[in-house]
Amino acid sequence: MSKLANLDFPALKSNGENFLDWALDARIMLRSKGLGDTIISDNKSSDKDRYNAIYIIRHHLQESLKTQYRTMENPLDLWNALQRRYDHQKTVMLPRAQYDWKHLRFQDYKTVDEYNSVLFKIVSMMELCGEKITELEMLNKTFSTMHSSNMVLQQQYRERKFTTYTELIECLLLKPIMNC
Repeated sequence: MSKLANLDFPALKSNGENFLDWALDARIMLRSKGLGDTIISDNKSSDKDRYNAIYIIRHHLQESLKTQYRTMENPLDLWNALQRRYDHQKTVMLPRAQYDWKHLRFQDYKTVDEYNSVLFKIVSMMELCGEKITELEMLNKTFSTMHSSNMVLQQQYRERKFTTYTELIECLLLKPIMNC
């Protein structure tokens, strides 16, 4: 168990529930070490780079997965095997994220911070699954889901013509303190 404490990012769980985050973290780690090409087809990586990459990947697998893939010495083969096994997570998680996005309403949250946190969690999950949410979509989601008693305020915010969601949230957070 102490070995898990030395991880740079969480190990891939044997049920694959954290595959999307794990794959992103693994790619980032490999690239940061100059080993990103080892998991790309037709790469010309040296044996040393391949073994360094396989070490990093295997180090970030739960023991049961490590055991199942113990004979693989090529990081590309292991990467592809894990993708074949777990890439379906996108098809499982995307509908949930889309549902959450569809039902996200600014008026349902007590604070701007709480809404902002949930919005970014949903947007992040959708992006991990390959679906992009634009600044305009985030702005419109926020405006259109404000409480009906805030229609005048909503219209005032729309007239400000914010170009980024961050500008709007900053203004909403500062609203009690100053008129943005």
